[in-house]
Amino acid sequence: MFDAETIKAGSEADSAIGYGLPAEDSASARGLSISQLVSLFILVIGLGAAIWFVPAETGTALVVFAGSAFVANALWRVGLVCLSLHRPREPAAPDYLPRYTVVAALHDEAEVMDQLVRRLSALDYPADRLQGFLALEADDAATIAAARAAPLPAWLSVLIVPDGRPRTKPRALNHALGLASGELLTVYDAEDAPDPLQLREAAAWFAADKTGRLACLQAPLRIRGRVGDKASSFLDGQFAAEYASLFETALPGIVRLGLPFPLGGTSNHFRVDVLRAIGGWDAWNVTEDADLGFRLWNRGYRSGVINRPTWETPPGSLVHWLPQRTRWLKGYMQTWGVHTRRPWRLDVRGLFAMTMTIGAGLASAAIHWASTTWMAATVLVAVAAGISPETPLAALGVMLFGASAAWLSCAIGARRAGIAYGPMQMIAAPLYWSLLSLAFFHAFWRLIREPFAWDKTSHRRDPLDEAGSQRLSADHAATPEPIT
Repeated sequence: MFDAETIKAGSEADSAIGYGLPAEDSASARGLSISQLVSLFILVIGLGAAIWFVPAETGTALVVFAGSAFVANALWRVGLVCLSLHRPREPAAPDYLPRYTVVAALHDEAEVMDQLVRRLSALDYPADRLQGFLALEADDAATIAAARAAPLPAWLSVLIVPDGRPRTKPRALNHALGLASGELLTVYDAEDAPDPLQLREAAAWFAADKTGRLACLQAPLRIRGRVGDKASSFLDGQFAAEYASLFETALPGIVRLGLPFPLGGTSNHFRVDVLRAIGGWDAWNVTEDADLGFRLWNRGYRSGVINRPTWETPPGSLVHWLPQRTRWLKGYMQTWGVHTRRPWRLDVRGLFAMTMTIGAGLASAAIHWASTTWMAATVLVAVAAGISPETPLAALGVMLFGASAAWLSCAIGARRAGIAYGPMQMIAAPLYWSLLSLAFFHAFWRLIREPFAWDKTSHRRDPLDEAGSQRLSADHAATPEPIT
């Protein structure tokens, strides 16, 4: 359906949405809060004084602290792998299936429009219980034309998002939220191929929740490579393993601990009443999903995970991978800044979870290049000089332990996701981790210069679309049970 009435509905949503967040809860407010300024002042003055008066002892203390943090992060990852081994039994299908709103916020996606529509049409849910929006920007003529030409099911319509600032995905999602008639709502991206039964599984878990605190369920995102695309095979494989580590081991483990986590940008399922009550998405945060996971927590809600996945294609070569990772890390910086303005609202457990996910992710990306370069330089200099490397055993042990924890998480996650991760991928992993440092510094610079610019990931048609859809239907009949 695409007509003047649809366009008019989008315009009315712009004035009636009303889900604006207070400045202190949004990335729109730049600068540091009083508590952040005080904390930074104490840190700088204290560290500066220590370096001035006791430089040797301070240097030793910093090295010990860094090593301890590295080991703690490795232990955390191993612990999450172990916790993720437990799989609770999926609840029975509910007697009542709630009305579901499906939203895909798209920009410059004409090439994959018919592919996405076909995949959304395959969702196994009663059509009379579905409402769907393709949320498109008003000036995106090519995507609008492609949506008009696509064979949309009766429940799926086009929603035009009026011009405005910022031009971001979460702003478009908020427009759709203003028109949502469903009790539950899920978000998909242009390249997504969701399991047809994903909505039914999420509805079953929401129905089984007796606490009223379950507000969101995250489906695992799984990456499948592109046929014959050798130019990006290294990045594709490492990207797929990174996703497998996150969605197949880390998030299920965090949920077992009853802690919050940064949501993925797609395939998250929400209770609409809760989503509206907390103000929807932060339109100014370029990883609105990560922010929302912790905002739900500080409002007293919890998130869980389900098992039926959504398949995606990787970004591709470095020219496409770098903007995607830059946006992710820039959004992590924004989210860290927002939630440390008033960290007491997260409580101790929430602050710990944010530190071990967003904080550790940023710190790791920042130092990967330095640790990898130090190790490589030490070995190469020793080889060139014809001597044994004089690497401190403690430092070497810490690095190997951290790398082993990352390899373990990737290997277990890859096995669950059904993707390859062998010795060659492990050997190449440090190079990929070093590229994350490139994305980190690029993100930091972009945060200063263009904090709200959305680094768009280009999506191409998936050559495995037909075969992949058939494989998904066969594979999901024997998938392991979910975790909540």
